[in-house]
Amino acid sequence: MTIWTQTPSLAEANAVTRNTIADVLGIEITEIGADFVKGTMPVDKRTHQPFGILHGGASVVLAESLGSFAANLACEKGFVCVGLDINANHIRSVKSGLVTGVAKAVHIGRRTQVWEIRIADEADKTVCVSRLTVAVIEG
Repeated sequence: MTIWTQTPSLAEANAVTRNTIADVLGIEITEIGADFVKGTMPVDKRTHQPFGILHGGASVVLAESLGSFAANLACEKGFVCVGLDINANHIRSVKSGLVTGVAKAVHIGRRTQVWEIRIADEADKTVCVSRLTVAVIEG
């Protein structure tokens, strides 16, 4: 059973990120499951910090992009979800390749939602764990 109130195609999902920071960083939504949203981000000069590893802020952009997108798929018609709080624990560094994030709901309420986003490297080792809280507002 799905948790979504709407399910766009992957093409429609990725069209939403055009001309945004997600587009600049190469973030792509790759899968919309019954209860999760998955996406990828390249680790390259766009997402590196000065020491040549994945910037923690880039991980947070991936986490918030996936979590916010998922939250909006799960909210009722006439409402939108906007970020209220995000935190991130950076577990492991990555120098290159692709990282994959998976957003799953912890709580879907009428006025708030909480999402956990796990970001992993190509060997499926955890790179970052983030928690996003969104406010559900009339839109």
